[in-house]
Amino acid sequence: MKPQYERVTIPDGCSIRVYHRQLAQIPFEWHHHPEYELTLTMNSRGRRFVGDHIGAYSGDDLVLVPPDMPHTWASTEPLDPREPQVAIVVWFSGDWARRMADCCPEFAPLRTLLRRGAAGLKFAPEAATSMRARLDALLSESPRVRLGAVLEVLTSLAETAPEPLASPAVHTQGAKQTVAGRDAQKPPAAAASTPGGSASEAERLNRVLDLLDRRFHEPLRVAELCEAAHLSERSLHRYFVRHVGESVGRYLSRLRIGFATRQLTDTDWPIAVIATKAGFSNLANFNRQFLSARGMTPSAYRRFFETHGHAPKEDPSPTENLQTRPPSLERTPRRAGRVSG
Repeated sequence: MKPQYERVTIPDGCSIRVYHRQLAQIPFEWHHHPEYELTLTMNSRGRRFVGDHIGAYSGDDLVLVPPDMPHTWASTEPLDPREPQVAIVVWFSGDWARRMADCCPEFAPLRTLLRRGAAGLKFAPEAATSMRARLDALLSESPRVRLGAVLEVLTSLAETAPEPLASPAVHTQGAKQTVAGRDAQKPPAAAASTPGGSASEAERLNRVLDLLDRRFHEPLRVAELCEAAHLSERSLHRYFVRHVGESVGRYLSRLRIGFATRQLTDTDWPIAVIATKAGFSNLANFNRQFLSARGMTPSAYRRFFETHGHAPKEDPSPTENLQTRPPSLERTPRRAGRVSG
């Protein structure tokens, strides 16, 4: 079974993403993504799948999964049936961790953690207990407090002696990798797979996202995106909605509105100039889309910032982000739309 590609988005104004998952049962969802993932599973018993590793877990289970390694947990029962099963998930990029190590000697151990984490790591119960003790900070409403807690957890873990999980070859052999000698242990849903089993699909999507991120201010045609991804228009929209959770047009609009919002607070450019630089050829269309996204017109937004010294509070709030899952693994995709602006 090919692992599904999950697109993890880091919230605006944040360096990492924390997700507080509470479920009656943790389902088997074989997937991968380009971010590192640190997961603390609590009040749960079942089986853990990381690359070609399959193992039982129970209680506080703390694991680091490297980029693009397929993984999932599948629970059989809660330890306390009166309480939900919980997973505290931290996603972060390797580039971010390496930059932190480069600029701050206090975080130099992060390099060690990334280097040792190539096969996936399971940490001792004491490390899981230590992370559990920081839950208040990890789930704080303040992104700054969450970031501090995550950095403390990661640097502490770098100084422990974790257990490698997957075979070293699993992370390097790509789509040709097979898992031998374990088929008898695997449920049908966990048939032999690879870290890059759906990497070509992910790479195609990332080419489109990169093009949108670089050229959002230009008039973009769907044909250009299809050419970059080597996909038909129908396949592009299907992949985009499945993995990003919204249509291409909606994603492009959010990029443009995000750029315009920053210019309203950081510059004194006229609103018409901002609209043009953000990729809106029509000022009325820009005003309408900005009002829909931000709840006020661009001029009202700028006045609010000038009066109060900060932007209006918007949804989703940092607290809501903690309990909002990346949409790419959800089974109810939204309808695809056209690139517009």
